[in-house]
Amino acid sequence: MPGLTAYNPALKLKLNMASHLDLEEQEQLDELKHFWKKYGNAITWLLIVVMGSYAGWNGYQYWQGQQSGKASALFDELEKSVVSGDMVKLERAWTDMKERFPSTTFAAQSALLAAKSFQMTDKPDAAKAALQWASESASDQGSAQLARLRLANLQAQQKAFDEALKTLSKPFDPAFAGLASDVQGDIFAAQNKSQDAIKAYTDAWRQMEENSEYRRLIAAKLNALGVDPDVAKGASK
Repeated sequence: MPGLTAYNPALKLKLNMASHLDLEEQEQLDELKHFWKKYGNAITWLLIVVMGSYAGWNGYQYWQGQQSGKASALFDELEKSVVSGDMVKLERAWTDMKERFPSTTFAAQSALLAAKSFQMTDKPDAAKAALQWASESASDQGSAQLARLRLANLQAQQKAFDEALKTLSKPFDPAFAGLASDVQGDIFAAQNKSQDAIKAYTDAWRQMEENSEYRRLIAAKLNALGVDPDVAKGASK
């Protein structure tokens, strides 16, 4: 081989380049071995955590889908019991729903529907219990706040005015704030607290959209107390 390279410069150059490349590859391998020895365990555990989290998330999504499907079927059963007037089945379906699928949207919907049915069949305590559950445990704030409004209305109907005002004391989102103020006005009016009622109704009127039918109803309540909301609005500017 030395004799061949002496007479073949091109071959000699190729051999030198190959030797150089071998040395570079060896250095890279050594660096990789050093890197893996230093960080290999950390990388392995990181991959385990990432893959475990991904698998866990997929498992959770699958479980959520399963829960939602079962809750939907139970909600259908609850709706049928409401239509048929079978209160025994309704109470059983509602109990199953809140115990087995409390985190689903179907649970909140079931609470509102069951409460309405209980109230219509002269079961105010059962209605209050369903609304109380929804106001505290509903998975979405819209259902929770609607349940609070209905609960306060029911408490007011039973003349439990202090309880009703306490139910309304927690702030509401803008979509429900006007309705909450209106209920407060009704409570104060029932207590013959005219000035408090006027303030609450005025707040409700201002929070409602213009030209809404509900706003006209609140205006009528203010008129009954001797207040014209349009005049009050102009005076406040």
